[in-house]
Amino acid sequence: MLIPIHEEMTREALGEHFSPRALEIIIAANRKQDAIRGQIGHDEFHFDNNAIEKGFRYINEQRGFVLASLLSPGVLSAWIAFGRLTHTAQDFYSHTNYISLWLDQFNGTPRAPRPPEIDPVQKSLIRSPSLHSGKIYLPMDALYFIPFLRNFALKLLPEDSHGKMNLDSPKQGPRFEYARAAAVKRTQHEFDLLKKILPPDLFAKFTDI
Repeated sequence: MLIPIHEEMTREALGEHFSPRALEIIIAANRKQDAIRGQIGHDEFHFDNNAIEKGFRYINEQRGFVLASLLSPGVLSAWIAFGRLTHTAQDFYSHTNYISLWLDQFNGTPRAPRPPEIDPVQKSLIRSPSLHSGKIYLPMDALYFIPFLRNFALKLLPEDSHGKMNLDSPKQGPRFEYARAAAVKRTQHEFDLLKKILPPDLFAKFTDI
């Protein structure tokens, strides 16, 4: 998703759980994942190019870094690792077809579920062989990010391209709201998971409250 949306979602999900200084460091680390050096050669940061397993492995690694960092005297690296983790977890919903797979379950039902009703961790979908993410087709996917060339790029990009598949902003249509809702819920889920596994003293150190 776009950097301002990542920040907005992270504040919404975590704002009441961390001290102001901790939250700002988490958000800064989240935003940094979209820097140029985080875009090249790091498909696992964003679940790009079908790096599904690598993306989940990266999330698990960052969760491990949070735990290891909290056992050391400092806490800064734990916040940075959690910020990186949240970015990748959030991008899962905007860069894969998880939202489409989830909505397809309700085809033919009287009422389509609303975005707040989405389940962001439905195991059957996360493990589905139909789950995939957008591939980066250069140079067309690069031209997609230039506003006046976007329509031209979209005409040439395949259906499985990042440009065609992404739900990075409201401009991508109504499914963006499902991706955003799922990303906020997943961010909350990741916080709740750490809350369950951390001893009270380390949890207090982590939240800095």
